[in-house]
Amino acid sequence: MDLRSSLKKKFSLHDAISDIRRMDTQFDILRLMRSVAEEYGFRYFVVFTLPPRTVLDLAASTIVTNLPAEFIALFDKYKLLQSSPLLHRLRETTLPICYEIEKEPSLPHALDVFAQFSLTGGIAIPVHDVRGKRGVVGFLGSRAPLVPQEVMELAHLAAHVYEKLSSICAIDVRTTEALSERELDCLNWTAAGKTSAEIAEILNLSEHTVNHYLNRATRKLDAVNRTQAVAKGFRLGLVK
Repeated sequence: MDLRSSLKKKFSLHDAISDIRRMDTQFDILRLMRSVAEEYGFRYFVVFTLPPRTVLDLAASTIVTNLPAEFIALFDKYKLLQSSPLLHRLRETTLPICYEIEKEPSLPHALDVFAQFSLTGGIAIPVHDVRGKRGVVGFLGSRAPLVPQEVMELAHLAAHVYEKLSSICAIDVRTTEALSERELDCLNWTAAGKTSAEIAEILNLSEHTVNHYLNRATRKLDAVNRTQAVAKGFRLGLVK
């Protein structure tokens, strides 16, 4: 669907929520969230599934985001997800959390990572879908603290965004038969920690062919990279 005209006009929370109801792809959501982040003075947004305590990477839990890949790579390199006091608070509340990085309990490397991308704070909003699946909608930037009205507006919008993404994922479940047996094989071996070269040896294929299957699986799952494709495969029951 073409939402360009609605994103160019003056921002309206009511119109944004109406747009969300008509959306049918993650890309539609990504485009609108970029517009929302800009409207509220943030540089970036992220929507991710509230991860189990065994999941250590933000990349594996992310659904949609415009955060730079370099930021996510550094965030995961220093394992800031599971050591984050903010994540601990998100597990214990259903209320939005506004935070300033310099006032958060200090973590090794955390201040440096956020400062490198000129991020001073933001808001993290706990959300859930009709099946009880929990997630977080966050906005990050260097603007002044949000006022209560802005917090209420973003929390309201976040609930609609997460519910729509959940609905889109449910559609994905019904269309996963589009993945071929070889694509599923390659995806499962990737989840097991095997490289393309190792998978090629296991399946008696060329490394080029394995990369081709993995790239196709990533596109079919509407994922941004193989890590997200594997994470989505787990959620959909494709990866065992």
